[in-house]
Formats: sequence, structure tokens, C-alpha cells
Amino acid sequence: MRRSSGRPGGNHLHRIVASFLSSPTPRSRQIAGTAGSTTPTSPPGRPLRLLLIAVVVIIVAPVSVPPAIAMTKKQRREAGARRQRRRPPPLLQARDECSSVSCTTFNILAPIYKRMDSENCRESQNRANWFSRNEKIIDRLLAGRSSIICLQEVWLGNDELVNMYEKRLGDANYTLFKLARTNNRGDGLLTAVHRKYFHVLNHRELLFNDFGDRVAQLLHVESAMPYLQNRSSSCVQQQSLIVNTHLVFPHDHSLSIVRLKQVYKILQYIQAYQEEHKLSPMPIILCGDWNGSKRGQVYKFLCSQGFVSSYDTAHQYSDSEEDAHKWVSHRNHRGNICGVDFIWLLNPDKCRKPLKTSWNEAVFGIIKYLLLQVASLSEENAFALLRADSPNDHITYSSFCQALCQLGMVHPDRVSSEEMKDLWSEADHDGDGFVDYKEFQRCIWSPKCDNQEEEDDTEIDITDGSLVTLEPNDEAFGFTVKEAVLFPPEVEKGMWPENYSLSDHAPLTVVFSPVRMPCSPRTPRTP
Repeated sequence: MRRSSGRPGGNHLHRIVASFLSSPTPRSRQIAGTAGSTTPTSPPGRPLRLLLIAVVVIIVAPVSVPPAIAMTKKQRREAGARRQRRRPPPLLQARDECSSVSCTTFNILAPIYKRMDSENCRESQNRANWFSRNEKIIDRLLAGRSSIICLQEVWLGNDELVNMYEKRLGDANYTLFKLARTNNRGDGLLTAVHRKYFHVLNHRELLFNDFGDRVAQLLHVESAMPYLQNRSSSCVQQQSLIVNTHLVFPHDHSLSIVRLKQVYKILQYIQAYQEEHKLSPMPIILCGDWNGSKRGQVYKFLCSQGFVSSYDTAHQYSDSEEDAHKWVSHRNHRGNICGVDFIWLLNPDKCRKPLKTSWNEAVFGIIKYLLLQVASLSEENAFALLRADSPNDHITYSSFCQALCQLGMVHPDRVSSEEMKDLWSEADHDGDGFVDYKEFQRCIWSPKCDNQEEEDDTEIDITDGSLVTLEPNDEAFGFTVKEAVLFPPEVEKGMWPENYSLSDHAPLTVVFSPVRMPCSPRTPRTP
């Protein structure tokens, strides 16, 4: 017997009740069939029949019939289409759910470097201490649920600690990439990418092979969900380049040029990677412990290349001396507090100088610092030092090289012989083979940067539906900084709390939102 696929409809229910009311009971049929009976007698079974009707009505009648069941197939299809039209399109749904991504950078202080009560004792000698501290670090990272996590000073030489991070972050749906420092230094970098937000298209390792045995990671990622539209209304999975690094600590003034050289290598490598893979313009995010503040040449160098400090952007801090001390992120082994942890953002709409020009300007800035602040020389005496024993009142290439050697700047990890020639060409503005006093002032002592065209850094939030009148090739996608937070909160006020024990660095987390923007036609494609 075939069963009905649904409950009876309203008309069917009425027929059941009517039939039940009209059907006589056995007793009424007997009376009606008696000869000569003309007056109907109330059937004894009627109260029972009414009770049964009430039960049927209570059970069946309250059940509302879904319209789709009573509809024809065509009506159901039309109703489904109307409901679909009322829903947000899949692209908008994805954009609402993934309209922002976050990035955390954190130097977690390797146990082999963490000093205990005794100067000669390290945390690595006490398993309970380093295990507990790193468990708390991971707890905080997982609670933050950042899309990308960039860690420095991870004790990669300890398998138990590495397994701890691999297990817990892996279980939380992160893909991990590790890179140890060269020469078996024991620590290194770890970058974790949440698979819900990004697919990793490529991963490169950059070994500086320099004085500090430093390294960097480059990740080419693509958004896991298409949360942007291009002008042709097609889905776009945004691509980005992510760098994680830890620059050398400036134990003395001569290492400033080493840190600058490390950043120069990173930017050279990024440009080479973009050209090798013929990449379209895309945002670049640099994360890490830069071991230098907003007053240093590394900061100025990156700014000259169009990068912005995400934390300072979020809090609307300027590059002024006053704002340079608004926040801190590190208390070093000397007890000094400073802001050295950055998440840098470069959008494809930014105008940039040629990379070599920015490098030369930054090196001249370090030369001036060493002459003025370290050697305490006046302008005239600084010129005399560079001029050395030249018979005429000008600087020769030979005396220039000799002076830079005295300042500790000539070395493959610092300024190479080829880069020395580039510096000289920049200083010898008129190309006569000498640097006179005016050229010395222009390049070193009082540099006058060439005026650049005013940048058009207008960003269009994709949520307002704005469009830019551009050719398709000129359109790009980037990020805008929504929020940036340091932990613990005291460091955002320039103070270091004594009860903070996770690390000697504060984790920095930045939230980015995707934006559509014009690609700057002035952005150089070659070094």
C-alpha cells in the first residue's frame, strides 16, 4: 500500500469530518429501519461521535499546510526564485563574513635568551618555566584568532617546543612555516596562516648570511574567499605578499648600517620576486621585530618607499618627535623601553622613489649621524674628515672611501664596493670627479630631497559601491587599516608593566579591510 507523502490538506479534512457526521451509528440505522417510524430518535452514539470529532480536529486541524506542498512544481520553483532574489548574493555574503583580515607580530623571547635571576642562568634550563610561558603565549594567540601570525625568536632548536606550536596551531587550522637562523643560532621565525582566510601560493626563504645570521620569510598568499569584485563584477581573490623578519640588534652604532642593509635586501628580493612571477600590483605587509625606533634610518627608509606603520596609522600618530614616544613594544636587556615592533603596509596606489635612491639617501643619513652624533664633529670638521689630505678644497673618491672605512661602514654586510661607487656618483652631482662643499651639504649634511609629485592616496571603501574611472589595468586592490592594538594596554601609553611576563616584547595585532584603489602609474617596476 502506498503511503501519502504528506498530511491531508484542508479540503480533505473537511470531507473526513462531513462523512463522519453524516454516517449513522448502528443504533440509528436500526431505528430508521423500523417499520412505521416517522420521528427520528436521538442516537445514543452521538456524544461518542462528537468526542471523536473533537480529537480529530485537535490532532489534524492545527497543522498548517506548507504552501510549497500545496503548490505545483512550477509554483514551487517560482517561490524559490523569489526567496533567492531576496538573499544577498554569495559575493556580498562572503565579503560580510570576511570583510577584514588580521595580522599579529610577536617576538616571543626564546628561552635560550631569557635571563633568569642569575645573569648566567637562562630559562631554557628550566623546562617548567619555558613550557608554561609558551603555553600561555599560544593561548593568547589562539584567543586572538589572527588570520596571519608572525613570530620571532621561536626556539626551533627544541623539538618539544616546536611540536607544541605545530600541534596547537595546526589543530586550530593554521598552516605553519618555520625558518631557523643560520649558523645554528637556535632560534628563528615561525609564520602561521589560517586556512579559513588565506591559501599560500608560494613560500620563499631569504638568508642574509651576514653578521647577525638573520633571515626572512616571504609568503605569497591569496584570500580563501572571493570577497571583492572588480569592475567587470567578477569575483576576485585578493593576493598579498607577507614578510616576517627579525633584524639585528644594534649593539653599537656601526650596526645601524647592517640593519638598513637587511631591509634593503628584503625590498630587493620582493621586487625580484614580483618581476620573476610577473605579478600584478598587490599589497605588501612587512612584519617583525625591526630593532629600531621611529627615529632611525630604517623607519625613514621604509617610509620613503611608500610603507606606512599600521599602528601609527590607526592611531593617527605622525612622524614628529612628540609622537615618537607615544607607544612602546619592547624592554631590552638593558632595561630600556622602546617601540621596535612594526607591521608595515604598502598599497599598490603608493608612489615610490627608485629603491636605489632611497638606499643612498638612507646611507648618507647614517654617515651624517656618525659624524655629528658619534664623532661630535661640526659641519666644517666633518667636511675636513671626508676631504682628508686632498690638496684642493674638495673630497676625492679615495678620501671618501677612506673616511667611510674609518666610520666602520665599508663591508659586504654594510656598504659594498659597488654600492660605494653608487654613493659617490650621487654625491658628485656635477660629475667632475670631486665633491665640493656645496655638494657635501646637498647630499650629506643638509640633504634636500627632490620634490615628488603629490601622491594620490585616495582609497575607495568597497562597501559604498564607489567606482573609479580608470582603465581595468590601472585598478588594484589593497588594504586600509581598521584597528591596531598592542598588549598589554599600558604599552600603548608608553609604559611597561612590571607584571607582564609573556615576553620582553608586546604582541601587535592589526586589522585590515580590503579596498579598491587606483594603481599608481608612478610605482617603479624595476630596482
